[in-house]
Amino acid sequence: MASLSLTSLFSLLSLLTLFSPSLSKSITISLSPLTKNTHTNSIQTLNHLTSTSLARAHHLKNPHKNTTSLARAHHLKTPHKNTTSPARAPLSPHSYGAYSMPLSFGTPPQTLDFIVDTGSSLVWFPCTHHYVCTNCDFVKTDTKNISTFIPKSSSSSRILGCRNHKCGLVFQQDIRSRCPDCGDIGYCDQVCPAYLIQYYSGTTSGLLLSETLYFSDELIVKKFAVGCSILSSGQPSGIAGLSRGPASLSAQLSLSKFSYCLVSHHFDDKVRSSELVLTVGPDIGPTNNHNVNYTPFLNNRFTINPAFQDYYYVGLQNISIGGEHIRVPHKFRSPRKNGNGGTIIDSGTTFTYMDINLFKVVASLFEKKMSTYRRAIEVEYLIGLRPCFAFSGETNMTFPEFVFHFNGGSKMELPLADYFSSIGDSGVVCMTIITGAGDESNGGPSIIIGNYQQQNFYMEFDLKNERLGFRKQVC
Repeated sequence: MASLSLTSLFSLLSLLTLFSPSLSKSITISLSPLTKNTHTNSIQTLNHLTSTSLARAHHLKNPHKNTTSLARAHHLKTPHKNTTSPARAPLSPHSYGAYSMPLSFGTPPQTLDFIVDTGSSLVWFPCTHHYVCTNCDFVKTDTKNISTFIPKSSSSSRILGCRNHKCGLVFQQDIRSRCPDCGDIGYCDQVCPAYLIQYYSGTTSGLLLSETLYFSDELIVKKFAVGCSILSSGQPSGIAGLSRGPASLSAQLSLSKFSYCLVSHHFDDKVRSSELVLTVGPDIGPTNNHNVNYTPFLNNRFTINPAFQDYYYVGLQNISIGGEHIRVPHKFRSPRKNGNGGTIIDSGTTFTYMDINLFKVVASLFEKKMSTYRRAIEVEYLIGLRPCFAFSGETNMTFPEFVFHFNGGSKMELPLADYFSSIGDSGVVCMTIITGAGDESNGGPSIIIGNYQQQNFYMEFDLKNERLGFRKQVC
């Protein structure tokens, strides 16, 4: 049990020096939490994050077929100028619940911010001077001055044609019907069809480009397939897909692994960042796996719906709360052939989602363990989170520990700030795990572990060895 004085409750830890492992053939990028803070009131902010997390969960559980989440293809082997030095990028937090990183495309390079998304495939950016984004009225976002990529300013920009095999990375089985002027033989100058991608928060559409991705003078990736979006809704920033999909950043770079450490959402929209590390090619250098817990990824290549094949599934066996174990039902532990069930790790979801049947057991156990505190029912109705507890007048408050138990015996012991959040100055704390109702609980993943529960964890996606690694640390 964790007992804290109220003066130290949810206080921020001092930011430690960012880890900088000397991984051979790696790219390190700064990560920032992406939360465009349109809500200054904590109740409004949490209500907004709850709503967007539910919308994201519904999208992941019911993916649209004609988007980037299509049937898998062979990984694209992209030529690299040199892959002997680390590739790193900063990650930054933002107030709509996601994290962003900068990437540079073009010749000469043009640098833009991208939301990091392990649940989608295509990498795309706002494109041309004519880019239009509707419903993008976020704080600090001028919809008339969104940063865009300008293809005319890059000597390496090329629009993909139907004959280019990279066109098939997005359209796959539909490519023949979408390119009717191109037969099996002969010349064809038809342009690769426009894409339309639907996300939980909106849509984006545009054309595919072949472009140069620039990390440094020593690491340049040519002929990278990237989306040039002309029209979007609710998408003021580009997205860097890091899923298992063939058009993703991880697939096109043939990554052996990638890792990140997400700084606390307390730093949303502030000048704080951590790192995303991309390991390109064979991982033959020193590793940063001291005290890292590993659990294998689950095979999901044979589901009827190919969209689910893009997700990172892990085997969640048990959840323990204050030392009392909840056995995860068998149907929730691994995905079935129809794609239903199982647990995925997702950087684009904020609050962890649980099937309503499992959520009720988890919430009830918290209520039992914290029965000495008054339930703040009125706050639960306002923000959509539950259970909530009032600590007004208390000198100390005791919370049961929360642990995920995965296949292989690995345990993910969450820091208190990863599963409870204080509600401003209201004297109330709420559990930051959500559930849906009705048909939201019927299909797709049963559990989605979001970025809120990944704060201050080193997270390693070991693609070569098909496993997820994690270690608690201050990012």
